[in-house]
Amino acid sequence: MFGFGKKQTRQVTAEETRSLSNPTELEFTIFGATPSASGVVVSPMTALAVPAVSAGVKAIAEAVGSLPLHAYRRAADGSRERDTDHPGFALLNGAANPWTMGGQLRELLTADAIAYGNGYAQIVRDGGGEPRELHRLLPTAVAIEIDSVTGEPSYRVRSGSQTRLLASKDILHLRAPSPLSTDSVAGRSPLTEARDAIGLLIVMQRHANQLFANGGRPSGILSFPQKLGSEVARRIKASWQAATTGSNAGGTAVLEEGGDFTPLSFNSVDSQFLEIWALSITEVARVLRVPPVLLMDYSRQTWANAETGGQQFLTYSLSPWLGRWEAEVTLKLIAPEDRATLFVEHLTDALLKSDFASRATAYSQYRAAGVMTANEVRAGLNLPKLPNGDILQNPYTTTGKPDAKADPATTPKTDDQDDKTDA
Repeated sequence: MFGFGKKQTRQVTAEETRSLSNPTELEFTIFGATPSASGVVVSPMTALAVPAVSAGVKAIAEAVGSLPLHAYRRAADGSRERDTDHPGFALLNGAANPWTMGGQLRELLTADAIAYGNGYAQIVRDGGGEPRELHRLLPTAVAIEIDSVTGEPSYRVRSGSQTRLLASKDILHLRAPSPLSTDSVAGRSPLTEARDAIGLLIVMQRHANQLFANGGRPSGILSFPQKLGSEVARRIKASWQAATTGSNAGGTAVLEEGGDFTPLSFNSVDSQFLEIWALSITEVARVLRVPPVLLMDYSRQTWANAETGGQQFLTYSLSPWLGRWEAEVTLKLIAPEDRATLFVEHLTDALLKSDFASRATAYSQYRAAGVMTANEVRAGLNLPKLPNGDILQNPYTTTGKPDAKADPATTPKTDDQDDKTDA
């Protein structure tokens, strides 16, 4: 039997048999769903159906998947050079398996870790122990078992009616942060921690759908001077709804029996519907640690903070996830004897590109300081190399020597030279 946390063996008596019609919070967690204060059950699927949540998860996962994850060799003098021969580099940037590219796999595992708390990929090795393929595993099909003596985790993977136990070294495990969890191995989904805010968004989304399904206006009261029978009341109500809701919203209704319609105005809660909705979106941005602008909320976007948005997203949102990826790849895909000289690091330059004028100023300062060559600048601009562009010099203070002396016969004379010739 596989479960969560430490291994436990316990006999279940007939009196302890429970029904899933009234599940406990632990049973909700096992099935990836937790109840919220709003009364709705928040699961990864229902949470991702909320546009704000989906936008935040995609912003992080897509950014992680699009950034190159390079392997480097550290030399004795402290310099480093890129290592493209390591099999882990090919799996993470090329093809992770015959049907999934490495960037796509990193995107999927990051999304799994945000939605479920954990993202898993099986490391398929050859006879020599070298990693050759990475296979994504569904988070709901993996359970973590902890050795009570060594504390080492193992992973029980369910496939149909069968299960298999995999060692820790054969599983690439990306964890979400778990500040409230006593388990140091399993992660805890940020969506679970924000279930009340997400549940409120789900309720408000349903309320908006029902409101506009009824004609985009509040309901009202049909009143008549005399008492109506139950059959007449039902007929008049059905006639009114058919004439004023759905595709007939805004149409003309005809009242009979001297009836009168009194619309109901918005109450205080309905009047601040958008304000409450905006607050809930801010709560989602806060728990995912992404700027609200990445949830398509431009209410606080200005020209002053737009330029620093990319840096803030990299520093506060992506860096923790990039650090987890680099640590897990180092632990599982790099041999212990190679870790002193071999390491992995994300290339984040693409997220820091600003407007063309700012980049041109920065490149000019780097060239003047002797930090970059002309070809390095051209590589940053996706331009081909120059024949003599690898010389590290300041082009603003360096003067070039003439290739050949000027021919006096072809050099135009100045006015002073003409006067001297005439003399």
